[in-house]
Amino acid sequence: MTVLEVKNLQKSFGTIRAVQDISFSVKAGEVFTIIGPNGAGKTTTLEMIEGLVTPDQGDIHFGELNWNQDAIAIKKMIGVQPQSSAMFDLLTPEENLNLFASFYEQSRPTDEILNLINLTDHRSNRVKKLSGGQRQRLAIGLAMISDPDIIFLDEPTTGLDPQARRNIWDIILELKNLGKTTILTTHYMEEAEKLSDRVCIVDQGLIVTVDTPAALIEKLTKEREIRLTFLDGIEAALETELFSKNLASVARAEREGTSLKLWTLHPENTLYDLFKFTKEKEFQVEQVSIREMSLEDVFISFTGKEWRD
Repeated sequence: MTVLEVKNLQKSFGTIRAVQDISFSVKAGEVFTIIGPNGAGKTTTLEMIEGLVTPDQGDIHFGELNWNQDAIAIKKMIGVQPQSSAMFDLLTPEENLNLFASFYEQSRPTDEILNLINLTDHRSNRVKKLSGGQRQRLAIGLAMISDPDIIFLDEPTTGLDPQARRNIWDIILELKNLGKTTILTTHYMEEAEKLSDRVCIVDQGLIVTVDTPAALIEKLTKEREIRLTFLDGIEAALETELFSKNLASVARAEREGTSLKLWTLHPENTLYDLFKFTKEKEFQVEQVSIREMSLEDVFISFTGKEWRD
């Protein structure tokens, strides 16, 4: 079931066209992730959907509801992660949650939220004493306090260390288990690939592509990259490169010094032939790896840009 449909959203700020033409739909219970570089328009898109920014053109529908006629009803069904500045630093996480709960006719029990965001042990500490990761978890808890059906998280892991980032991932996956729909923006390719049911790549205010991470990677290529590093020096790598270019299973090869990279549709066949060759030549291979294509490869392929956090 479609719970959100966005059609032809456009937004300009002066001469800057932040969002040129954005259209997509989101299904109930999925994690839908919008990714793109800084300035791509993803945050502006999110703010229009959340009702914080008015579009210049376009339509936003939550089922049969829209912002023009059903703003109160929509506010009851969505949860928005607040910025850290919206929290009260001198209050505790429990007090912040109770305060936000008082803004709604109905809310989820504070104890449940504290358990969900793993802040039960810090419930009585003042917010100003929390770490960055703990504050981000509290922000998600505040978005959840009204027990919304749809949750919006705008780059919730930016600036966090790897462990704190994975703690946020666990919360997002638990929201999915609870049947919540999560709309996420992120800079991090690994995050989008791990969490998302579908990914929407946005660049320069336009949608580049939308699909599941696996489907996007498969569309890019079914090739796998094999990497070899030789202890016997450049000559061994050069001979192996020349040999590999005659293999039917190898699509292309690149060599840099003592390292060789091959792209193949059949890595098992390629490795069998390579190891037979290197054994006959008595070449010593220091390292061998097979690299799967990733969402980052998809991004670079579709946008022609290197990914930068």
